[in-house]
Amino acid sequence: PQRSLSTSVLRGFQCIPASDLPAADILAFAQGLQKEGAELSGAQLSCLARLLAAKNLTAEFGRFPPDLLLFFDLSQVRAETCREFYARASRGNLDLLPRGSSRRTGLLRGALACLGVRSSRLRPEQLDGLGALVCDMEPETIAASDPSVLENLKLCPALTGAQRDALNAVLLGGGTVYGDPSSWDLQTLQNMGPLLLALNQTTLSLVAEAAREGFSRSIAAAYGSQGRSQREKSLTLLRAFRAASASSHPRLKRSTDRCPSTPITASTVSSPFFLLDYTSSEELDLCLSNEVLEANLEPLLEQPLPKEYLRVVKNKLQQIYGSEIPEEQLKLFGPLARQYTAEEIGQWPAMSGDTLAALLDPSGGKWEAPQVQQLLSRYQAAGGTLTGPLLQTMGGRNLCNLQEEQIEQIPPEAIRTAGQLNISSCSQTKKDQLYRKAQEAFAGQAGPTRAYYCQIRSYLGGAPAKDLKDLAKAGIAIDMDIDTFLALNPDEMQKLSVTDVKNLLGENLPYLKEAENETSVTRWVTSQSQQELDCVLGIGLQGGMQEPSPAGTTPTPHPTASASITPPVPATTVPTPTAVGSLPTANPSTSP
Repeated sequence: PQRSLSTSVLRGFQCIPASDLPAADILAFAQGLQKEGAELSGAQLSCLARLLAAKNLTAEFGRFPPDLLLFFDLSQVRAETCREFYARASRGNLDLLPRGSSRRTGLLRGALACLGVRSSRLRPEQLDGLGALVCDMEPETIAASDPSVLENLKLCPALTGAQRDALNAVLLGGGTVYGDPSSWDLQTLQNMGPLLLALNQTTLSLVAEAAREGFSRSIAAAYGSQGRSQREKSLTLLRAFRAASASSHPRLKRSTDRCPSTPITASTVSSPFFLLDYTSSEELDLCLSNEVLEANLEPLLEQPLPKEYLRVVKNKLQQIYGSEIPEEQLKLFGPLARQYTAEEIGQWPAMSGDTLAALLDPSGGKWEAPQVQQLLSRYQAAGGTLTGPLLQTMGGRNLCNLQEEQIEQIPPEAIRTAGQLNISSCSQTKKDQLYRKAQEAFAGQAGPTRAYYCQIRSYLGGAPAKDLKDLAKAGIAIDMDIDTFLALNPDEMQKLSVTDVKNLLGENLPYLKEAENETSVTRWVTSQSQQELDCVLGIGLQGGMQEPSPAGTTPTPHPTASASITPPVPATTVPTPTAVGSLPTANPSTSP
């Protein structure tokens, strides 16, 4: 039956080997992601792309979400459909790929070659096919291209300073659909969307003040319903628009001992102009009374307060409560909680699981290891023990930040119900410890089974070689993904035989060739017989030990893993206009 897109499936579907599911089910699952609007991690998308390739299902790429196409094997993109492929892939979330990574720059190069780009000036039809890939173009290319490049730049999550300068140059040069900045009205500003975040003061100063004020009011009207990240963008715009009007609206000279403006009240705390009206932490300190703070802590902390503002709030709460902060207030702290040292957290009252979960919410920012350790101590002081949902909220990174003694106190039931956790940041000692916990949690399985492997997969970084060999010999299709294999303890990996590795990776064995330059893989290869690597694996791994040569013959040295038969391709970089001009046009008989 078709698998539903439940949370458990989305967390663990990487465990599903291609041989376990009919092609129709894999296809339905991938297409379902598009209909459901489900968001997956890069690792999950990469795994699903491999599953589709294993079943030869990649030809119907138009029915898959653009994010998934970012992880397709570009060497398999056909010349006759490359334009459609890159046009769709360029609508994906490029933040899934690190900026400057070989895969991300490979997408840009492949698209440029497919579109036949031979100069730094991109034409409208070329820009249509490049989508968000323009976000990685050089500023000179942006400035030289057709003005419709602005529509591509709307897709960029972030632009460099030089790219923003080029964007403003395009707007000031005329010829865009928006016209001259002096003619912009409220509708024009709304149509520009994300481009507004890149406007400099030179461009904004040309916009009529009535248009700026009207747009500021529209931002303010929507501010109350926005989340934290959107509020930060709104404030960036409001600051920029206010700065453009600063010369005509000078602020009064501030006093150093009293509030230089209007004292903060319950109504001003929630205002979208709050951080624009109180522009320094000193002013906040002078204008915010302890009484208003205590009564309005929640709406105040919903504002995207800078760290220096948070420190003012922290000092005022110290004046109000000392170290006895009420638990109901602690639940509201969010980013403010990260301003407290581990020693200060240790003085907080014992807290419930709900309070701990609220403080661990990742939207509040990252915790340092000593802080997490103290948070758990305050929860345990109230008699609390970690549960599966709390571990899921905590996440792998914070789990790795706990002390070994605290990890030892985690009950197996919590591990069993926590779902997949990424413990890659753990020390090897903690990985070993968590693996033993997971073994106990999933001990009810009758011997190694596929279900057992799926449950314990994320903890295999702490598995000894004996257990890995047992999985390899269990007679079940493990089909371990390459990321899990690379996360194994390198010392334990060295104890695996060639047959062990073949049985563990199964259908994913070809991806071992792609990872041959990883330190742990190179080390493993050099300790294996080259003849066995050739005969058992047959994927072209080189650098293994040679068999003794027969008497009277001269041994032929084998190339090492770092000097394989096919020379490694150097890391690509974002094309400069010169590089763009030298790219070949797409050959209709070959892939780009």
